[in-house]
Amino acid sequence: MSIEPFWKTKTLEQMTSSEWESLCDGCAKCCVFKFEEDETGHILQTDVVCKLLDLDSCGCSKYLERKVLVPDCISITPESILQLKWMPASCSYRLLAEGKDLPSWHPLITGDVKSTQLANQSVQGRVVSEKDVDDVEDRIIGWFDPNN
Repeated sequence: MSIEPFWKTKTLEQMTSSEWESLCDGCAKCCVFKFEEDETGHILQTDVVCKLLDLDSCGCSKYLERKVLVPDCISITPESILQLKWMPASCSYRLLAEGKDLPSWHPLITGDVKSTQLANQSVQGRVVSEKDVDDVEDRIIGWFDPNN
């Protein structure tokens, strides 16, 4: 008899905080600076990430303090995930909220915390820290589309 994993048996709202946190695949795409075009609503990506992101691990270096250190850091919640249109289609929170399953490369599936990076699904090696950039608007790129 196989037991179904928690993300297949619980809604996002029913998950414990540790279950919720474990859904994050560590891609760090949510830490990428983005702009929204006023006229079209189109999201423009940059290759710049939050100063708190560890560029090697793609994890927040001050996760528990992030909201104090970066007041505009967005907290992803079961209630907000579908309103955050800029979240990538590969985001585990978004996938589950849309009734889809986790991707095959997700750490909960593979058992390997580095599987997101190994599958080339993270920002690792593609971004610079805001600490090293003078003008973020000069860094708009097109490598990551939140709707794909």
